[in-house]
Amino acid sequence: MLNQVVLVGRIVYDLELKKNDNGKKFSTLTLAIPRSFKNMEGNYDTDFIRCLIFDNVAENTKEYCKKGDIVGLKGRLQSRIVEKGEKKENIMEVIGEKVTFLTSSKTKEEKE
Repeated sequence: MLNQVVLVGRIVYDLELKKNDNGKKFSTLTLAIPRSFKNMEGNYDTDFIRCLIFDNVAENTKEYCKKGDIVGLKGRLQSRIVEKGEKKENIMEVIGEKVTFLTSSKTKEEKE
């Protein structure tokens, strides 16, 4: 069996480093990924995919990337159940295991 996801897209928001209840550092990374085909109106739709990254991956991504940068993300899908009132909802998330900086603002600034 295989659970692997590879995404390439633009970072939608600047990253914030947070800590969960266990003290583990994490960040939520939202990627904007345009579809490769046009919709009925002749436009390209964009998917916004929420990804979670942890520890050193989160720290390095926050340090070297910002909104608008292009990154590659390798990870896996994970589901969890969230209770909203009396209703339970199953949510799928991408857990990022590796982030590759394809364009990085910090790298550009250092070159200039």
